[in-house]
Amino acid sequence: MPYLDTSEIRVYTHNRMARARAVSERAKAAEIAAACACFNLRKASRAVTQLYDDLLRPTGLRITQFTLLTLVSGFGTVSITRLARAAVMDHTTLLRNLNLLERQGLVRSRPTRDGRVREVGLTERGRRALAPALPLWAKAQARVAKRLGQGRFGRLLRDLSAAVRAAQVG
Repeated sequence: MPYLDTSEIRVYTHNRMARARAVSERAKAAEIAAACACFNLRKASRAVTQLYDDLLRPTGLRITQFTLLTLVSGFGTVSITRLARAAVMDHTTLLRNLNLLERQGLVRSRPTRDGRVREVGLTERGRRALAPALPLWAKAQARVAKRLGQGRFGRLLRDLSAAVRAAQVG
C-alpha cells in the first residue's frame, strides 16, 4: 500500500478553511461598510469637507473654523456650553478649536461676571475674516446643491437634522 502523507491533507484543509474564513470576514466587513450609518456619514462628511476646504482655501479658513465663526457670529456672545450644544461638539474638541481661533485673533473668550462660565464672541478681525469667506462658502453650497439637485439637497439637510436628533435621543 502506498504511503499517504496526511500532513499535506491537513495543510490543504487548513488553508482552505482559512481562505473561507477570510472571504467571510471580508464579506462581513463590506456589509458593515455599506450599511453602517456612522461610517457612511463620516465618509460623506470627509468628501464634502474637502470640497468646502478647497473653495475656502484663499481665506485661510477651514470649513470647521468657518462654521464655528458663523455660529459665534449668530449668537453674538455665547457661553461655551451653549456653543458646544449648538455645534454638537464635546467641550474638549470645542475648546481646542476655539483656542486656535483665539490665538489667530478671530474670537475672544472671557469669564462671565460670576467667573464660573466662559463666553466667547467674535472679534473685529473675525468679522473681517468671515466677509470674504461667505461668498466662497455660498459657492461650495451651490455646487453641492447643483450636483445633488435641489430636491435631494433639501432632503439631505432634513435627513441630517433627523440623524442628529435620533442620535441624541437616548
